[in-house]
Amino acid sequence: MAELDELPLRARLFLRAYPWRRIRPTPWTPLRRPLAECRVALVSSAGFSPQGQEPFDATVRGGDPSFRIIDTNTPVSDLGESHRSWAFDHSGIQQDANLGFPIDRLKELQSLGEIGEVAPRHLSCMGSQTTTGRLVKQTAPDAVHTLVKDQVDLALLVPV
Repeated sequence: MAELDELPLRARLFLRAYPWRRIRPTPWTPLRRPLAECRVALVSSAGFSPQGQEPFDATVRGGDPSFRIIDTNTPVSDLGESHRSWAFDHSGIQQDANLGFPIDRLKELQSLGEIGEVAPRHLSCMGSQTTTGRLVKQTAPDAVHTLVKDQVDLALLVPV
């Protein structure tokens, strides 16, 4: 994560003036069972899309609010990254997508018995959203519906 003073002037000015949304109280739900019994899914904001799915549209003003479903058996090498942000170095994620979608680490946690099981599907959305209304009103409910349908107990948010 870059320090503010390491970013270009344009980015620093934007971040200082941005009307950050505050949600109080912070929504969360305690786990209903031990982690070692939970089904866990990933929700990444890295803008990944599997081969055969449309990449995110970087031309959408305010950010593409859609999400992509990623099957748990999709190799990370088959994920295309189309994150629109110029505020971070994409080279690490391009070398190892596990940095933004740690599915291999999640599978290791399952094999060690730290989590119950890896969910059958995971989600990726576009980070760097500057107009979040569509994301909150449309995308989030659809994403939650997908996770509930898959009986996910815990969604691991992977912000990029």
